[in-house]
Amino acid sequence: MYLCIERYPIFKHFKYINMKYHQKLISIFVILLVFLNTLSAQTTKINQIDSLMKRSYHAGLFNGNVLVSKNNKIIYNASFGFTDATKTKKLNPDYRFNIGSITKEFSAVAVMQMQEKGKLNLDDKVSKFIPELPQWANEVQIKDLLRYTSGIPNVNWKKIKNDKDLFDGLMQIDTLDFKPGTDYDYNNNNIFLRQFIVERLTGMPYKKYVEKFIFRACKMSTSIVTPFENEDHIARGFNNNLVQDKPDLPITGGTYLTTVDLLKWADCLHKNKIINAKAIYELGQQFNLQETQSALGQAKYTNEKLIQHLHDGRAGNYEAILVSEIDEQFTIILLGNNYNGKIFDLSDAISAVLKDQKSSNPTKN
Repeated sequence: MYLCIERYPIFKHFKYINMKYHQKLISIFVILLVFLNTLSAQTTKINQIDSLMKRSYHAGLFNGNVLVSKNNKIIYNASFGFTDATKTKKLNPDYRFNIGSITKEFSAVAVMQMQEKGKLNLDDKVSKFIPELPQWANEVQIKDLLRYTSGIPNVNWKKIKNDKDLFDGLMQIDTLDFKPGTDYDYNNNNIFLRQFIVERLTGMPYKKYVEKFIFRACKMSTSIVTPFENEDHIARGFNNNLVQDKPDLPITGGTYLTTVDLLKWADCLHKNKIINAKAIYELGQQFNLQETQSALGQAKYTNEKLIQHLHDGRAGNYEAILVSEIDEQFTIILLGNNYNGKIFDLSDAISAVLKDQKSSNPTKN
């Protein structure tokens, strides 16, 4: 590469400088130019993301918080809209949202921690840990609970008011919907059963286990598991008719957190700080249909190494999505409390900006 130094005033006195230092200064200048070009490109992308989010908010497509991380640094962290149906208080990045099904990753990781400690194997039957369950527990393996291939019928929500009701519901199941491992049914009984097993193996409430061995371990200082009382900075779900969601049932497992804490979770998981790489690979295994989910939602691997992690969630009018392109070194997080069903379109548009690809603005249906 040739550099015409006469074009830059900074070099006008270089003819008087020792050649050794002359070359060093040229090198420094080239590095500075590359840095400034990179910074300019990133600023352009940040402005594009900001414009996209502002348009989407004003079009009524999103009410919530958004975070974008690139090369292990947060480059965009913003809030749009209001904390609840009254629309009297604006959101800020400190607000916590229910992340819906992304919560399921914590019980799955807790199970893998039990395996790493030698307390269980994924091929173990459920009955080994909760022997009082009916006969079907002799057929279901732990891995079936992670892949939603257990055949256990879904929760009968009409009869559920608390954790005891959930366990009683499992006790009342007579038969499975299908032979374990032969089909797929994404339902919450798989998740609650994971939690009950963790409690049996650790001798402590699942809520306390997650807070101590997952949240604290990953420095997720704002994250809380239901049920909880008198917590501040909680965004409340509401619909487009400004009707607020009903309060949560006193059931263990739902998680409320900030965008920053969800980023900490992704970082902790992807860098093998909480479970090892083999365990992460096992969690990403799914039933043999494209539309099925694993315990990590949609996970992709190259040579058993995680390269993409996508998981979405919904609870009432809360909506959430986590998109991590690990090879591209970026993560996109959207947490909303006014469901509009556009978080996939928004995350795709942001991803296109980060990849220098053509993107289209999300629109109302």
